[in-house]
Amino acid sequence: MEEKTSIEIGRSALKIALTANREEEQRVKEVLAKEGIKSTAVDFGGEFVTSIVKIVERAVVAAQRQGLVSESHVGAGAVAGAAHAALEQVKGKATGFNVGGKIGIARYGEHLCVAIYMGVGVLNLNELGVGLAHRSLDTTE
Repeated sequence: MEEKTSIEIGRSALKIALTANREEEQRVKEVLAKEGIKSTAVDFGGEFVTSIVKIVERAVVAAQRQGLVSESHVGAGAVAGAAHAALEQVKGKATGFNVGGKIGIARYGEHLCVAIYMGVGVLNLNELGVGLAHRSLDTTE
């Protein structure tokens, strides 16, 4: 299997974050697994600012439970850092509003990417936000 780049792993994290339901999510996960890419996704929602910690925690727990990273502080820190960086990219749109969406996480070798896809709610007028971040970590993590 040929080596994959951070761009390809970022694309994979976005693919799984964009899934509309658990069935589609499972299909994407299986396709990515055939390419050697581990992936997972988790939903989130709530008022943006007060949900930031919960969103980061959900990303870390999902990545650890699905074996994308070890249960060490190094693995957790990589996921938390990437999730926080992705959230920073949508902060301007989301602050003060309710949000709902999905976190996609993909891992291949030393590449770990976290994608955030979310709706930002104002009554029934929704804006959209996408954030994506990458971290490198040792393959043993």
